[in-house]
Amino acid sequence: MATLLFFYGMIKREGTAYMKWEKYTLITKTDAVDIISASLGDVGVEGIEIEDNVPLTAEETKGMFIDILPQLPKDEGIAKVSFYLDSEADNTKLLEDIQNTLEELKEFCDIGDGVLIKSETEDKDWINNWKQYFKPFFVGDILIKPTWEEIPKGAKYKTIIQIDPGTAFGTGSHETTRLCISALEKYLRTKPEAKVLDIGTGSGILGIAALKLGAECVFGTDLDDMAIDAVMENMISNEIGMTEFVAVCGDILTDENVMDMAGYEKFDIVTANILAPVIIELIKTVAKHMRKGGIFITSGIIDTKEADVVLAFKKSEDFEILDINHLGEWVSIVAKKRG
Repeated sequence: MATLLFFYGMIKREGTAYMKWEKYTLITKTDAVDIISASLGDVGVEGIEIEDNVPLTAEETKGMFIDILPQLPKDEGIAKVSFYLDSEADNTKLLEDIQNTLEELKEFCDIGDGVLIKSETEDKDWINNWKQYFKPFFVGDILIKPTWEEIPKGAKYKTIIQIDPGTAFGTGSHETTRLCISALEKYLRTKPEAKVLDIGTGSGILGIAALKLGAECVFGTDLDDMAIDAVMENMISNEIGMTEFVAVCGDILTDENVMDMAGYEKFDIVTANILAPVIIELIKTVAKHMRKGGIFITSGIIDTKEADVVLAFKKSEDFEILDINHLGEWVSIVAKKRG
């Protein structure tokens, strides 16, 4: 399957269940993708989709935290650039500007024939249809349910978490989240009223689970500012106070402001349900945020990367491994800060 980069800038219209979009696709040359994308942005196109068979660079995979790369066909220098317009809007002027821009580009750049192929799509399939697959489920004695579902009849549980992940963040049913919640349940028994740092918080499900299991407070970080909104909504659904869970947007690996906001030698438990390359980087730096004897719960590790993460922990002077657990093809490694 071709590499897909999607910069999504569309908002669902209020009061409608879904919208219809006109999709316009230009088949062009790989070398022309950057200038076409920039030119489309200049005339007012907000959502750009690029499909090609160009392998990602090492720098790109590092920035995107990609663990497993797809096997791409041979790059033949052909790419597709697509954009989406609201079908109910008057797009006449914008389309004229786009076509004029493409004609101008053809004068000094090989972009192919410059013909836009039109099709139509609806967002209902990817806005709401995913909800049919998210049903209430258990992790030990914890019942996790979507906000739109009722509690199952006869369900027996000690703790309930209500979650609305939206379309971008984890529901909790994924194996890695289950592994992390199980570890939280285990280690919070020995560290009541713990302070928890949740790196890559997403929907906030791990932080909320920690609070429900007895943690005193949670500090969450995420690279996506949409995560902060998701956390706030899920805090409200679970009646969690603003002082109990603080979430910020930023990179705790590189942003000194985020590091300072989190604090140093402060946390009893750190959770990181991300991907192996990020965890390996965190092993080098996260100990400064933890108290002596603090617990570092990690997952998001595909089994083919387990050895790499184990080796990183063993090389570290800060940590000793306590547990390695598996669920399906996913791995959770729990370590303790020495001292």
